[in-house]
Formats: sequence, structure tokens, C-alpha cells
Amino acid sequence: MLAYYNGSFIPENEISVKWNDRGFNFADGCYEVVRSYKGKIYRVNDHANRLAYSLMELRINSDIPSQVEEISYRLLQENHPGHEHALVYMQVTRGAHKRMHRFPPVAPPPTILFTSGLFTPYQKEFEEGAKIILIEDYRWNRCDIKSIGLIPNVMSQQKAWENGAIEAVFVRNGMLTEGTHTNVACIKNGVFITPPLSHHILAGVTRTAVLEICHELKIRVMEKEISETEFMEADEIMVIGTTLEITPVVKVNEKNIGDRTPGKRTREIQKIFREKTS
Repeated sequence: MLAYYNGSFIPENEISVKWNDRGFNFADGCYEVVRSYKGKIYRVNDHANRLAYSLMELRINSDIPSQVEEISYRLLQENHPGHEHALVYMQVTRGAHKRMHRFPPVAPPPTILFTSGLFTPYQKEFEEGAKIILIEDYRWNRCDIKSIGLIPNVMSQQKAWENGAIEAVFVRNGMLTEGTHTNVACIKNGVFITPPLSHHILAGVTRTAVLEICHELKIRVMEKEISETEFMEADEIMVIGTTLEITPVVKVNEKNIGDRTPGKRTREIQKIFREKTS
């Protein structure tokens, strides 16, 4: 498999990250994941722009966002020609330097890695709905940065799978924020409700797409904080993301949502989304 590493396309098994790379020592970096449908990357510019935002906020100087599309398509064409579903993962760290908590006085070259792999969609959950759990949001306060420091997400996702759930959704001070790798939304009395963007929520690319679809369908949208109580009383719930797309939620913790089948509005949004990605 071909990868892109620090300016060169090389076989994956030839990649060697230095022991003093700040990504390895401090999780000092950010990442992005793009998804391709039948060889076409979905909203690649949105992902590149979000990578640029994360790099800016972390004060890592790199022009790699301008190359995201070119590098990603090269990897897809070399590694997965003709495949319907694939992912490209990209990561940028502050680079290798002697261990020190502050930024190096002279910035080292950032470490840049792109890899790709095939992806199997969550078709069963997309069609039938899935269970999620709610969990305390004990992450840091800059979740708008797509940081590689994901231990809270990893631990929470593991707890979800151990409880037969597809996702764990964070609750901070009684209000929902987002999932470990998704945004969250609900439908109440025909209104699409999702938490507003903040430092506690990543600006999801699929979230933006769903808001556009709601506009097309003339579904009223409210971006507002959602209490745990309000969430549990919603008519429909969905999690939204690059890999889970728009997945209906039919059970939260041990409570069934509605009649435990995907709701009408969720189905409408799913249908338009599939049309746009087919």
C-alpha cells in the first residue's frame, strides 16, 4: 500500500516515525479523515479547510491543506482503483524535537502522513437504527480542534461497544455536546435540533451537509443547547459523521426512542444524502 510521508509517496511499511516526534510524545498534532464514494471524495474542500483551521489554532505552520485533494486522490487511485468506499486518513504533528512542553524555539518541520484504506459502510445501522449511550464529557475545552489527543474518545467508544452501542454521546453540565466521532441531532415536533458550534463541538462536515439538506426539505432548524431530558424525549434522534453518515438512533442507554424504528424526517434526510453521494 502506498502512503504519503513528509513529501514523498512511499510504501506504508517503510514509514518510520522518530521517537522524539511531538505527536508521539505529546499528541501535539491534528488529523482529518475524508471518505470517497465510487472514487469521488465527499466535500474534500471542507475537510481541507477544517485541517487548515486546526493547524492555525495549534500554531503549526504547513501548507499541506492546499495539497489534501491531490494527495488523497493519488492514494485512492494507486491503492483502491474501482472500489466504492474508501477512507483517507491524514495527520500533521509539530515534528521531532527534544522533549520540552513549550513549543520548540525554532519550529521543526511538521511530520505529515497520509494513508488510505477500504471502508465497509454501517448499512444495517443505517437502515434499522442503532443504540447509543450517554457519557460524561470529561474532554478538554478545545474540541473544535481535530486533535490527535483522543484518549477520552477512545475510552468512551470502548464503553459504548461493551454496552452494545454504536456510539457514546457526551453530556457536559447536563447539556449534550457531540459523540466520540459524530455530531448529534434530534427531531422534536418536526423541528431539527442540534447543539450550536462552540469550543466543545467539532464543526462536522457531514453536519454542515445535513443542515443544507434540512434547508432543501424546508425542515425548520434550531441550533441550540439540548438538555439530557429534552434529548431523551425527542421524537427522532440521529448521529451524523463521515463514517456513520446519518445513522438513526432507536435506543439511548436502555430507553427506546419512539417505536424503535427510524423516523420519517431521518429517512427523508438519509434519502437526499444518499442521492448526493451516489
